[in-house]
Amino acid sequence: MPFGSMRLRSLRKRTLILLLVPLACVSTSAQQDSSTGAKPATVPLSPADKTAPSDADATADLQKAVQNPVASLISVPIQNNSNFNYGPYNRTQDVLNIQPVIPARISENWNLITRIIQPIVWQPYPNQNTGGEYGLGDMNPTFFLSPAKPGKLIWGVGPTFVIPTATSDITGQGQFSLGPSVVLLTQPKHWTIGALANNVWSVAGESGRASVNQFLLQYFINYNMKKGYYITLQPIITANWRASSGNVWTVPFGGGIGRIMKLGFQPVNLSAQFYGNAVTPAGGSPWSMRLQIAFLFPKFTKEQEKMMMEEKLKQMDQPPPQKK
Repeated sequence: MPFGSMRLRSLRKRTLILLLVPLACVSTSAQQDSSTGAKPATVPLSPADKTAPSDADATADLQKAVQNPVASLISVPIQNNSNFNYGPYNRTQDVLNIQPVIPARISENWNLITRIIQPIVWQPYPNQNTGGEYGLGDMNPTFFLSPAKPGKLIWGVGPTFVIPTATSDITGQGQFSLGPSVVLLTQPKHWTIGALANNVWSVAGESGRASVNQFLLQYFINYNMKKGYYITLQPIITANWRASSGNVWTVPFGGGIGRIMKLGFQPVNLSAQFYGNAVTPAGGSPWSMRLQIAFLFPKFTKEQEKMMMEEKLKQMDQPPPQKK
């Protein structure tokens, strides 16, 4: 086995281990009650709970938290991106992103928000009209340091990484890359307006694979309506600085609609978005569809936790339905 491949595999193993350890610590600390932190989103379980906010207020809190990339809210979005008319044979590329967000208090004044994107990719072969490869793409963790008590301008800054976890040469870049990432946003009344940007450069990887220098900008504009509905624009603009002239930029336009609701006791965020690409590299997809369900884990009050337990006990006490 070539030395470069052995070194890359060793780098993958070490990086994954280093990620798993802090994630376990972060997920534990994120569940702990903190008396000095920013107010976490809460969910009312019943109008009879006088200590809880109203359903409308709690839904509005969740809308704001979901749309804030550095909020104190644990969430697990599962996002499917279908890119249509991809390549010379007009095929469909599909990318399913599993992207948990885990906040943790690291001091009285600072939060650390861990955001991980693990793609599962269906990549059609670009030079034929059938076949392709299905597997993992490259993992993209980002760590944002953000004030625990932000003002009107909410911000976070930290490193982002691209880890070569792809199971195929055509579903990943084969390079370990890193760079800075920043997010800025504000949330006046019914609006959330902001942007997230990063740039990564490759620093290690398989020999023979192209080096990486890529930019990403996602601006987001959300308008929140009644009953948990919202209108959203979240296009992702990218630039490959090493591409030839005319193939650097991908610039989409479009948007969609979403809703915060509950499936049983589980709060979720559902959304559907459609985008057309005003600018795209040769062979790129001219339009795409993004569907998402995000499982939300807001902070419950003690009274709400008691009510949940009582409801579960009532369900357990109910006799099973008799067979006819």
